Amino acid sequence: NEGNEYFKEKDYGRAVAAYSEGLRRRCGDAELDAVLLTNRGAAHFHLGNYRSALNDAIQAKKLKPTHLKAIIRGALCHLELKNFLEAIEWCEEGLQIDPKEKKFVEMRAKADKLKVNMRAASSAVLVSLGSLEGGLSIEVSVWCGERNIKLALEPSDEEEEVSDGLAEISLDGFHSDSATGAKVHLDADGSLNWPVLFLYPEHEQTDFTVAFHENSRFIDHLMVMFAELPPWDLEKKYLPNNLELYFEDEEREEMYEVNPEHTLLQVLQHERYFVKAGTPTVLVFAKRSPFSKKYFSGKKVHRL
Repeated sequence: NEGNEYFKEKDYGRAVAAYSEGLRRRCGDAELDAVLLTNRGAAHFHLGNYRSALNDAIQAKKLKPTHLKAIIRGALCHLELKNFLEAIEWCEEGLQIDPKEKKFVEMRAKADKLKVNMRAASSAVLVSLGSLEGGLSIEVSVWCGERNIKLALEPSDEEEEVSDGLAEISLDGFHSDSATGAKVHLDADGSLNWPVLFLYPEHEQTDFTVAFHENSRFIDHLMVMFAELPPWDLEKKYLPNNLELYFEDEEREEMYEVNPEHTLLQVLQHERYFVKAGTPTVLVFAKRSPFSKKYFSGKKVHRL
């Protein structure tokens, strides 16, 4: 009920935390857990965390195979992730349960159209025209220019090697081909939504958000991402309020601390932030950790 109230208020971060707390109670009622998972998936979806939303839909469907809301949510997530074949499969599964559900018919038709001609169908939402170096477009350049966001459009050989290396990283159970395929896009309200990569150097782990709204705060995403401790955090120190965020100015070999209360747009507008390969990147450390002290050694650090 608390999660539902937050959801109505569009406070999706707190809704995720509330639904997660409900699941932690392990009530033993499979139907209720399926509802909690589906609701949490809906909140993740509104935050742009499509992979997390899909995982919740998958788990909800396992608990209750006929739960139409979970199947609808899963199909929507596959559409957002451009997994068009999977979206069609989920729609077919839903139609077997309820042949009259219009949402499945509409989503199946949309997925089929996008599958046949992905590039043409994506042009209305995703970046597609007049490609520039770095895989970005004239539209993106204009959007960023209006916001005073600086793009690094010509990666060096070394950066290209780093980009290639991302293909071998497994991002929370899925490979980075999903990550590198995501692009910045303009939503119906005229706001930019960015793919954002979070790096955890101490544990050589990563998180990836497909659509980080430019006016969303980092703390809101951290509250969702760390509502539950990650399995690699054995010391239990990666808590939302015990984290420090930084971005690196590679040209000057300097680090800049990021205020978690700031929005993505505020960070991207920093005079020394350059968006590379169309994907903003942030480094995450536990506060006052020995590792971060060693990592910052020899580098100038601009703290808040």
